[in-house]
Amino acid sequence: MVAPVQVLPRVFFSFLLSFGICFSAMAQYSEPIGEKVEAAAHSVEHVASEEVEVDPAEVIMDHITDSHDWHIMDVKGEHGEMHPISVSLPVILLTDGSLDMFMSSAFEHGHAAVTKGANTYALKEGKIVETSGKSVLDFSITKNAAGMLFSVVIIILLFTSVAASYKKGGAPKGLASFMEPIILFVKDDIAIPNIGEHKAHKFLPYLLTVFFFIWINNIFGLIPIAPFGANITGNIAFTLVLATFTLVITNINGTKAYWSHIFAMPGVPLWLAPIMIPVELIGIISKPFALMIRLFANITAGHVLILGLVMLIFIFKSFYVAPVSIAFMVFLSLLEVLVAALQAYIFTLLSALFIGSAVAEGEHH
Repeated sequence: MVAPVQVLPRVFFSFLLSFGICFSAMAQYSEPIGEKVEAAAHSVEHVASEEVEVDPAEVIMDHITDSHDWHIMDVKGEHGEMHPISVSLPVILLTDGSLDMFMSSAFEHGHAAVTKGANTYALKEGKIVETSGKSVLDFSITKNAAGMLFSVVIIILLFTSVAASYKKGGAPKGLASFMEPIILFVKDDIAIPNIGEHKAHKFLPYLLTVFFFIWINNIFGLIPIAPFGANITGNIAFTLVLATFTLVITNINGTKAYWSHIFAMPGVPLWLAPIMIPVELIGIISKPFALMIRLFANITAGHVLILGLVMLIFIFKSFYVAPVSIAFMVFLSLLEVLVAALQAYIFTLLSALFIGSAVAEGEHH
């Protein structure tokens, strides 16, 4: 049995690379504090006399999509116009060999262009473009990237604390006593049954990393205040990367028996090989593709459903709709807490299953 103190440092080793760029995600408010307080005061004065129009589709899409700032709320100005309050994030662009960096507040929420040297940038539909048509490589710290870096820091602090507790010896206490059953669950109920006792420890750090990374980001996505609330696991780019890791790990560690069943399946006539080999190769890609879509679709659907229930209040503009809408929203939010852990479990379980099928030794008869 591998002691948790030996496994834990490897669990978050991949996070250390991301931790080195956390300083670039230092957030600042996009407007002076005084102006925000004044705008909020005007909003309070006019909220009773003027009706606020809300676009449900815009609100929902604003939550589930990525952006270059962290929107918090909107306040009504003196003349009824809406002023967004948001946390601006670093913009990092590479255009024609020129590296340009500034804060997203310079765009003034899409109403202004930013000129850096010979390049002029504008924010169109959430994307940064160069107005003269130059190709732009965007390395910006977006809301999802900042949220992911925040979760990385939390995970590092979490596991270093648990590892330090184990190094002291004795029975686990506090946080370690909570984490130990979860770690053992991933080890004894996911890794070993699907990969085998002798090979499971090699892949256990990856499986633990995936499980906690998905679970914590799922939970953070349910908390509707900064620095939480980013729909990270509902971003298909995020799930694509995790599924790609599973794909690469599975096929790199594939045994001779695994590959022979793809290119020279025993018991299959030779004339069927031109048909079966492409089918098997498609199966290699389709398995992680299913992982990617399952996590993305389930998390995004949950967010959309909860926000849709909230938006019913603004669509019907009726006091009688609010209690029913809020009751269902609370119920679904509690259900999403369960789904957050369930989706992390499913992704980890299927990853272990795919890896186990690749590293299994062929039977000899």
